[in-house]
Amino acid sequence: QWQLVESGGGLVHAGGSLRLSCAASGRTFSWYVMGWFPLALWNERDFVAAVSGVKVYYSESVKGLFTISRDNGKNTVYLKMNSLKPEDTAVCYCEARINFTPMTITQSDQYSYWGQGTTVTVSY
Repeated sequence: QWQLVESGGGLVHAGGSLRLSCAASGRTFSWYVMGWFPLALWNERDFVAAVSGVKVYYSESVKGLFTISRDNGKNTVYLKMNSLKPEDTAVCYCEARINFTPMTITQSDQYSYWGQGTTVTVSY
């Protein structure tokens, strides 16, 4: 059974940066699509970014500001967040799904595994 552990959240002033990490304990990590989903106020997870072995995907709101990457040797995916705004405050979840079947990359319910989240707080 896969486990995902997020880290790197914390308190930062507006305009600052954070790098989130997600460490996976499952096998064949390189076969999985990995995504980052912040929790919205209405209790739904919004898409921010995802990465497969071939492509990266971003929401329009974070293009040029956030960068997703992965290190398959460490079973870890990262999200570097620049120019953070107070509106970015959220609990952020790392999610994973094997990339052998069709899926909608931007939909949280398409993913098979998720962690407990890491909290990002951006102050004024």
